[in-house]
Amino acid sequence: MEPAGTERPGGLFVGLCTLDVIQLVDRVPAADEKLTAREQVVAAGGPAANAAAAFGHLGGAARLLTAVGSHPLGRAATTDLERLGVTVTDLAAGSPEPPAVSSILVTASSGERAVASTNATGHRLTPPGGLHAWVAACDIVEFDGHHMELALATARAARAAGRTTLLDAGSWKDGTEDLLPFIDVVVCSADFHPPGADTVADTLRFLRRHGVAWSAVSRGGRPIVWSGPDRGGTVEVPAVRVADTLGAGDVLHGALAHHLAAGGRRVTPEAFTEALHGAASVAARACASFGTRAWMRE
Repeated sequence: MEPAGTERPGGLFVGLCTLDVIQLVDRVPAADEKLTAREQVVAAGGPAANAAAAFGHLGGAARLLTAVGSHPLGRAATTDLERLGVTVTDLAAGSPEPPAVSSILVTASSGERAVASTNATGHRLTPPGGLHAWVAACDIVEFDGHHMELALATARAARAAGRTTLLDAGSWKDGTEDLLPFIDVVVCSADFHPPGADTVADTLRFLRRHGVAWSAVSRGGRPIVWSGPDRGGTVEVPAVRVADTLGAGDVLHGALAHHLAAGGRRVTPEAFTEALHGAASVAARACASFGTRAWMRE
């Protein structure tokens, strides 16, 4: 990864890596029913991993801090990411256990997905010795809320080093409230509900009270609602024919991290909305094709 300030932005991504088995089906099968999938994709997945892949595809230098292990399925996930230019730092490299495997069914007619996964429940990661050097070498650090002990240590290091921090808030997790004071930018899904927050406005107020300067809520094809220190607003999302929504939020965050890191300037309302608009355009592109990799080839 190149040092901060060079032409190629550097991103450090902290969180989950899975092996995704993605099937395109006509419908989700009923109990005891078998059906044949139209297509299949096997690739590394997880919010942080997919964001790192998007960041690298857009021209950034991406490093992923995660847990994968030495099992053959884990090596398949690592190989897939390295092929995309992501430097994988596996903090569970000595573990022979299989990685988290996500089983995903995508309905062809709607692009909606059904997902089953163990997520990051199998590993407790402690901060590695090289953490401060990796933070210093990047422009932005992105978190997905998994491996919370590692996330907290990295966020503290990033704040001390003056690096921009970004949280992909897909859902409320234990430890999220402790992480928020070290986060500059939060973009959350409509499923992210902090304690006592029932509406988008509630969520944005909660984040503001917990020290987050810039926040936004993505709502699928509806406009993104954002809030900053002095004002807020909405950002339109490009209309596309949706083939698959899997990983769209991950791509949104990877693209947003790239826009913010490449900007090389203090975040302003104009810079934030421009970055959100650019990221939404990339995420919309990803929704137009099946799987989490096809958009990179188009």
